[in-house]
Amino acid sequence: MAPAPNQGPSAAVATASVAAVGIWRLLAVAAPHLAAIGLMLQTETDFGSRTGFVLAWGILNFFWIALLRRPALSGALSLTLVVVLILLSRLKHDIVQMTANFVDLMVIDRDTAAFLFTIFPNLRWSVIGAAVVTLPLMYALWWLDPFRIRRLPALACKLTCLAALVGYSFAWPDEAWRGYYDDGYLSKFARSGVTAVSDFVNYGFMESDAVAAERLKVPLVDSCHPAGRRPHIIMIHDESSFDIRQAKGIKVPEGYGSHFKSFDGKERKFLAESNGGPSWFTEYNVLAGLSSRSFGRFSYFVTRIASGRVERGLPLALRRCGYETISLYPAYGAFMSARSFQASTGIQRFYDARDLGTKGVEPDSFYYDKALQLMSGNAPNKPLFMFVYLAANHFPWETRFRPDLTPSWKRPGNQPVVDEYIRRQAMSAGDYTAFIAGLKKKFPAQPFLIVRYGDHQPEFSPHVLDPGLGEAGVGKKLNAYDPRYYATYYAIDAINFEPVKSAAVMDTVDGPYLPLVIQEAAGIPLDPSFEEQKSIMLRCKGLFYACKDGAEARRFNRLLIDAGMVRGL
Repeated sequence: MAPAPNQGPSAAVATASVAAVGIWRLLAVAAPHLAAIGLMLQTETDFGSRTGFVLAWGILNFFWIALLRRPALSGALSLTLVVVLILLSRLKHDIVQMTANFVDLMVIDRDTAAFLFTIFPNLRWSVIGAAVVTLPLMYALWWLDPFRIRRLPALACKLTCLAALVGYSFAWPDEAWRGYYDDGYLSKFARSGVTAVSDFVNYGFMESDAVAAERLKVPLVDSCHPAGRRPHIIMIHDESSFDIRQAKGIKVPEGYGSHFKSFDGKERKFLAESNGGPSWFTEYNVLAGLSSRSFGRFSYFVTRIASGRVERGLPLALRRCGYETISLYPAYGAFMSARSFQASTGIQRFYDARDLGTKGVEPDSFYYDKALQLMSGNAPNKPLFMFVYLAANHFPWETRFRPDLTPSWKRPGNQPVVDEYIRRQAMSAGDYTAFIAGLKKKFPAQPFLIVRYGDHQPEFSPHVLDPGLGEAGVGKKLNAYDPRYYATYYAIDAINFEPVKSAAVMDTVDGPYLPLVIQEAAGIPLDPSFEEQKSIMLRCKGLFYACKDGAEARRFNRLLIDAGMVRGL
């Protein structure tokens, strides 16, 4: 028998190298799970939320394993998705004070991303840098992973985790106000998927009564005959603006409150349906004349859902009376389906950021100048409705926006964020004054009705309104629609025109009533749907969705469905 070969030192080194490679491969499999445990302990605060995290983590991992069969790469992909979700959830919380939920998956599209890159210019480079680091790492994990797991057991484990998550979510449903907590990102996202699907199956997208005893008449195109000359109507979306003197101890410059007064010297309140960021809630209110709250947990996507389905609103009512309708929009038209939604409500000519030639966030004067240019090309005897959507007072207020436009500005002495907010309000007020002067100069004999409104309060408003209130208290007040957190302003101005007095022009109105206020002030005859809504407004003293716990809004939605103005909801 031949003697066994002498392995010697070189063979021992080779064996040790193989063992080292094996250890690194095992670490590659374990590292994502260890990192996930660290994230769970840091972001999930109690046993229930951690249970939701573990089940969601299992669903993600077994999904990738069933697809790729490689546990190391599957863990890394799952970890990447969780980290991205946490970052996006924190970003959403910074903007609208709510963390991400399952339905937010609909938000991530090209135009939404373009909007975020405009607001946060450094975000683009962060994404590129993350991709440069992540892609080679994923390739390395594909090569290092020594394990292959069969697809059928992985699929079975995924379905088991999914079933456990569904049962857990139904047995211990998450409180709605917890969405305002800046924690529990993955667990809340996962549990919201169960409840969102359940709500859609049971109630659909929009609340409405099953049947209605009454019927609305469908308005005829040529049935509008207003008395007297019809004024041009300009509706101005004053971004994030409210009278910050509602908070105690805020220092403001001299003459600050004049911007919130109407032609008659009155200050009027506008009750928005959002706080902090989602301007499209109010966009839906003031164009469709309806409540975003009717969409429940789907309200965040109200303009997308309503696009092509809700064919009722202020622009359509004015077109029936011979108006041409134009909209100036500061973002890309596909953002939250703004272009198609506004077309559904009657906007004929829609100009988005690309059409207007914007270069990032523009001052209000940019949009006012564009409005004057477009009006100059309009037929002189054709009444015009124009929706001017401003953006200069958009978050973030941690950075100074165009300091060159206010060289003599002096800080009132509040927190830096509040002072920057007030400075931008001063810029907006000055640009609006110049716009009124431009209207008088360019169109000296033409009548105008101008209505401005604050679309929502800024995201920091709860912290200045109730500085001693914690996150939980703020969340509960937001969830309960505390009027202090939702009240902004609306103001009516006129040039060569006397606004018509009406009981509908109340001192405080819910957002969905603004189209009615505008038509009444302009002397426009109401179509049957707005006549019915006026009856609700007078009966409910300016409240809409909140009247009778939503009963009036549900009945009205059913009337619109039966009249064919709302379809597929």
